[in-house]
Amino acid sequence: MNPTEDSRRIPFAAMFNFRDVGGYPGHDARTVRWGRLYRSDSPHRIDGTDREAFSALGIRTVIDLRRPTEVDRDGRVPDLDGLSYRHIHPEHADWAAQTHDPDSSLARYLADRYADLAETGTAGLAEAVGLIADSANAPVLVHCVAGKDRTGIVCALTLSVLGVDDDRIAADYALSAEASQRFSAWLAEAMPDAQKPPAPFLGSPAEAMSLFLAELRQRHGSIEDYLHHAGVTDAQLAALRDHLLEQPTPE
Repeated sequence: MNPTEDSRRIPFAAMFNFRDVGGYPGHDARTVRWGRLYRSDSPHRIDGTDREAFSALGIRTVIDLRRPTEVDRDGRVPDLDGLSYRHIHPEHADWAAQTHDPDSSLARYLADRYADLAETGTAGLAEAVGLIADSANAPVLVHCVAGKDRTGIVCALTLSVLGVDDDRIAADYALSAEASQRFSAWLAEAMPDAQKPPAPFLGSPAEAMSLFLAELRQRHGSIEDYLHHAGVTDAQLAALRDHLLEQPTPE
């Protein structure tokens, strides 16, 4: 039996933003396949029952989008049999160089950061989408630290190529807000002396992703044109649609 929207989020004890991106309607009335592409915050805390639950998903490939310094700081996903680990760092400026003004729009701030990353991190984004396009790598987990920004961009680009409309992509992105609340509650209990993460780390207003996608099209013509610019081939885009969309039902 296929999963449903009620089971999109897969609960773990120490991952808070793990979910399946399947189930959305795409091109030609075909639906994004469940159980092929997952997104999450960093899985470096996997242990115990989380390890068993993670293994049960049958994930073959983990795409880690974190900075090398973040990997060194926190560690990577535990070694599991049959799991391929790929570290890809889409080059982008440190957000600390342009902090968010609490009196200004968080959606606008995030959309601008995503636009910057899309221009400086083209090679990394193209590599990530190319890995997702290869059916031999599936099921794939793509993650960063919080699982909403870099991960959100890669998933948004992928879903757009699959024909998912912007409103659904933005709504999927916004699901990270609930995960941020769970993470904050865990952090307060596990590390009571830790400083609360700033709003840009926790927030994921749907408008931010809507702005990013609309403005990316304004600059490049279409999401496919942007990905061509980044280095993704037509064959990879076709392969992405072929294995991530349910096959049409014969009449």
